[in-house]
Amino acid sequence: MRRIDVILIGLGVFGAGGLVYVALTLLGLEDLDAGIWTQAVLTVGLLGWLATYLLRAVTQNMTYNQQLKDYEDAVLQKRLDAMTPEALAALQAELEQEKSTVAEAAPDGKVSGDTQA
Repeated sequence: MRRIDVILIGLGVFGAGGLVYVALTLLGLEDLDAGIWTQAVLTVGLLGWLATYLLRAVTQNMTYNQQLKDYEDAVLQKRLDAMTPEALAALQAELEQEKSTVAEAAPDGKVSGDTQA
């Protein structure tokens, strides 16, 4: 997030608080009550945003994690594209051998991540 984005978000929240305050005073609340309810609305909004942020952090569904995963996938794809057909065949044989070794070691015969039933 850029610095200007943070400034604009801050100004937006500040403006939203002012609009809520004005709306509540126009609806007939006294100034003190309107201020208290405005603070309550902004606090609930902040707690809601914090909850979504923590959820994204715990599930690692944040922008940085997604960019890192995309980068790693792109690097692996580039390496695969640069491999010769012989090297690809050797890699495929190695993966098949590893898969069969893991399948023999598993007591129920299922390989972790295997989608076949």
